[in-house]
Amino acid sequence: MAADTRDRRSGYKVDASRGERVGRVSSEWHSRPDDERYLSLADLHASVVTRTERSRTRTVESSAIRVEASNNDPERLRLIVPGSDTPIAPTNWSFGQLSSLVGAPASYLRELPAPLAAINLQYGLAAHRSEQIKTYEIDDGRTELRAATGPDYGRIFDHQLVESVRRIAGNGTGDTRWKVPGVLDWGTGMYNPHTEISKETTTLYASDRDIFLFLVDDLNPIEAGRLPSGEPDLYFRGFYCWNSEVGARTFGIASFYLRAVCQNRNLWGVEDFQQITIRHSKLADFRFAREAAPALTRFANSSPQPFITSIRSARETIVARNDDDRSDFLRKAGFSKAETGKIIETVLREEGRPPVSIFDFVQGITAIARSRPHQDARLDLEAKAKRLLEKAA
Repeated sequence: MAADTRDRRSGYKVDASRGERVGRVSSEWHSRPDDERYLSLADLHASVVTRTERSRTRTVESSAIRVEASNNDPERLRLIVPGSDTPIAPTNWSFGQLSSLVGAPASYLRELPAPLAAINLQYGLAAHRSEQIKTYEIDDGRTELRAATGPDYGRIFDHQLVESVRRIAGNGTGDTRWKVPGVLDWGTGMYNPHTEISKETTTLYASDRDIFLFLVDDLNPIEAGRLPSGEPDLYFRGFYCWNSEVGARTFGIASFYLRAVCQNRNLWGVEDFQQITIRHSKLADFRFAREAAPALTRFANSSPQPFITSIRSARETIVARNDDDRSDFLRKAGFSKAETGKIIETVLREEGRPPVSIFDFVQGITAIARSRPHQDARLDLEAKAKRLLEKAA
């Protein structure tokens, strides 16, 4: 059941050593300059809506595009697109897309003198097999080409994603259950959900290429069992989502339960990680409206009871009573002899006793996964842990 939060709104004790560690938000946090960080969903929405209002999409015959070199810089080429005499300046991103579409390596073209780069690009456009290119242009004082894609590219606009999130999260600043996360104090093990939203702490990001949002419901922790100390094992809900309306990445949403977020925006103690992605193919906007946006709303409004029941079942499902049982259970689950030994040792070290339940084994597996430097190996272990939890449920 949901934990009594009356004494926990100022902070609560968590055990961040359990479950998975997810570094996706931290990677975003590390890489974003100040001008890509927003302090509220309202500010973020205003920015991406304004950008969309100044943009337009056209599908044109590639052979009808004229390339001009305005100086000796190949990245300062200008395009004349049918329907307008106004020159369009490719951005660094769209120049790479355009080069890729016509089979001309962008890195090679950037090394050429501008007139020669223009000739090569013009030849590629004339010989382009699909014959059509979808342009995405913005007028922001000068006309720029934000994206150049194939004619069937299905654009999900960044503002569509922000609007879907705002329906459940308002401003993302605590005016609803959903907000920018607090921070874990590693020294005390206390998680404080009340952290001032600043450029340093925000998890709302947007650039000219993409958008990324991470919000949590950390004022309402959920109790799902007890720790070895007898204290409640507390979780809260979280989700992140991303998009690129210029083709830099897919669209996606990930939802999960977690125990803490640290100062570097790593997610700790993650359980029940679920993710959906949508490629920007022809029906992408239809799939967004029919699948992704409703899925986000369902998660935001759903009861945590199935998750609590799953964790409780995993804790109560005893699968090993001696060392032979433990080894047999892990080997049948697909773990090597070496992995089996490490998992059992890890649980013994962290819990002070050998594993007996599915939950014990899952905690040992995810602890090993956190230490793996290679993503594929880590994901493989996490997938096996998830299958064990699903089996218990």
